[in-house]
Amino acid sequence: MARKIPDVIAAVDLGSNSFHMVVARHSHGQLVIQDRLRESVRLGAGLDEQGRLKREAIEVALACLERFGQRLRDMKAESVRVVGTNTLRKAKRKGAFLDRARSALGHPIEVISGIEEARLIYLGVANTMPSEPGRRLVADIGGGSTEIIIGEGQHPKKLESLHMGCVSMSSRIFNDGVITEKRMKRARLAARLELEPVQTTFKNFGWEHTVGSSGTIRAVSDVLRARSNGDGIITPAGIELLIEQLLRAGELSKLRLPGLAEERLPVFPGGLAILAEVLAVLDIKTMKAADGALREGLLYDLVGRFTDEDARLRSVRAMQGRYHVDLAQAARVEATALDFLRQTQTAWELDDPFAEMALSCAARLHEIGLDVSHSHYQKHGAYLLEHADLPGFPQEEQKILAYIVGAHRRKLMLDALQDLTPPWHIKAQFLILILRLAVLLHRGRSAEVLPKIELLPRARAMEITFPKGWLDSHPLTAADLDNEIEYLKAAGYRLRVI
Repeated sequence: MARKIPDVIAAVDLGSNSFHMVVARHSHGQLVIQDRLRESVRLGAGLDEQGRLKREAIEVALACLERFGQRLRDMKAESVRVVGTNTLRKAKRKGAFLDRARSALGHPIEVISGIEEARLIYLGVANTMPSEPGRRLVADIGGGSTEIIIGEGQHPKKLESLHMGCVSMSSRIFNDGVITEKRMKRARLAARLELEPVQTTFKNFGWEHTVGSSGTIRAVSDVLRARSNGDGIITPAGIELLIEQLLRAGELSKLRLPGLAEERLPVFPGGLAILAEVLAVLDIKTMKAADGALREGLLYDLVGRFTDEDARLRSVRAMQGRYHVDLAQAARVEATALDFLRQTQTAWELDDPFAEMALSCAARLHEIGLDVSHSHYQKHGAYLLEHADLPGFPQEEQKILAYIVGAHRRKLMLDALQDLTPPWHIKAQFLILILRLAVLLHRGRSAEVLPKIELLPRARAMEITFPKGWLDSHPLTAADLDNEIEYLKAAGYRLRVI
């Protein structure tokens, strides 16, 4: 259901090279940018050999987020979405950092998958460029990953996220600032090896227009524009000229490139090598730089969540179709689950909008595992949800959804929920209890409408009341409830049936 879009919204992108924030006002159906902030944090270079964030990198990041948080408070942003990308995807033991980051910024951080990053990048580009007929290829070279997308209009059709970026490539090959022909060939070969598995698929798919977004590509465009006073169009010849200039300089300290910001210099060689191979492998003749990227995509996706365009619901519908869900049964379970949520949300503090979203999606998808096997189908469904590409869902939300579906029947195991970010390790338990009851009551798959059922929640207990005589006329449901009492008791919950 559509909701009123807040007047001021904001998006924060915790990239591997830079942190970005953009604040916009929604006015007459359009987003008007009010403020932008960008700081070079180089979080990607702050991982130690064990994959953990170094203390110095954490302190730099938190100081930046405190400044961003102050600006968000000053501008009274009513709805804010914050995402972490490749470095936070890779980082080990990041929970403590994410907690401190949330406190510094004043908003929770969602760690998104590479495919979700690609979708948001395309959304940002598509909404900030003039529309063109035909398909568009978008390439985005970030600090730790490179996303390539083919789309048409507002809709991405083919998405890929590759494990290479300007920070990771520069740290790996040009870490001391020395640039030689041998090193450049090594960097280009590494990039080509990453690109080759997707080359045929993308070329066969085809496109008419090519666009690049984010720091590396915009930096290259700025340098080419400064060299020729031209339009900044990127071509293979222009890239080769820049590579030759880097090789002549031999060291970053000696490199002079008009149009290149000094803070971009340490990661420029790696980014340039990747861009050269993107053009070569995909046979791209020209590329223009876009203004929009991930953070603009976040803004437009946030607007979509207040209308009927929420990408998460599109993903759920796609999963229902792919795994042949019985839509009528799913709708019955969903209606009952949401009725129980309304009765319990105050006592169990489930008034967060995502609680309703998670329960609704879990009800719609709780039977997808049947397409694999009826035996332990809840576990198959959980696996599919945790590991599938679900556009619109950050990793944490996807994990919550998987846990709810995986625990909706039989023995109740709650230990895995401790991995969730508080308070969802508790909220998810309550959502599981609600879904379990809804599924149980519709086990017969009958279209018969349930009577009015009252659910009274307690701290670790609940009381469910049926109309007098109803359970007597539904003995199988009564037997299932007796079994459920024992399942919940083993997990530390008490269910009383009246």
